[in-house]
Amino acid sequence: MEEQADDLREFMSNQPKSNHNTRIIAITSGKGGVGKTNLSVNMAIAYAQLGKKVILIDGDLGMANVNVLLNVVPKYNLMHVINNKKTMKEIILDTEFGIKFIAGANGFSKIANLNQNELNDFARQFTMLGDADIIIIDTGAGIANNVLQFVAAANEVYVVTTPEPTSITDSYGIIKIITTEIVDKQVNLKLIVNRVHSADEGKRIADRIINIAAQFLGYKVDYVGFVYEDVVVSSSVIRQKPFIVVNPTSKSSQCLKHIVGRIEKSEPAENSGVLTFLKKFISKK
Repeated sequence: MEEQADDLREFMSNQPKSNHNTRIIAITSGKGGVGKTNLSVNMAIAYAQLGKKVILIDGDLGMANVNVLLNVVPKYNLMHVINNKKTMKEIILDTEFGIKFIAGANGFSKIANLNQNELNDFARQFTMLGDADIIIIDTGAGIANNVLQFVAAANEVYVVTTPEPTSITDSYGIIKIITTEIVDKQVNLKLIVNRVHSADEGKRIADRIINIAAQFLGYKVDYVGFVYEDVVVSSSVIRQKPFIVVNPTSKSSQCLKHIVGRIEKSEPAENSGVLTFLKKFISKK
């Protein structure tokens, strides 16, 4: 696979350089049921409301459900691009919420089996996403290989946890796996605490995880904010409309806008862009 990665890097070096550095964000969690996908969807919309060009990719290859929250039925997904049945532009869905959406299915997991021509074709297609300002990848929960690939390749990684003891434990667990399994350890890890009842609770949970990571892993994890437990969130899921659209002034919506505002004010990681992402993604196979 290393030879394949070298070939891809050579191929990419011959691609036209772009001045547009797309910010690529992976959102993950140590366990399911913490609201990761919901936050991914609403974060994408919050960015779009700031005037950004946003693409949301469903990277949960086992339990893809972003389309459910967006109330769309994707006809095509990344597998069609990999199999050279469709172009990237043909599988991107426009949504009523101002963001574009790509269904992941099991597409990325097949990249390891592509020959060099197929890999080059896919890379060429993937670079078409380079005009986006933000690409948000909703990864699967836990420590599956494809989750770590997304995490290793993204510019920034947001770990979602809740105040539940099992969620806290699992959040530390995935942080530990990320910081030990990814060789270069150049992962920009940040923490979001979901479903809290107060700002103090969010900070207390975050401090606990951050301090343990610093003490036992020697790794700095940043806290970017919390999202309140809010009935608007559960009702919006039933309606299949993002909560930031259903009630823009709700507590949960205000929290998420604050988080996105903080992220936007921070400096993007160096070497951003889809070419860098794809190089790093392939090299972790």
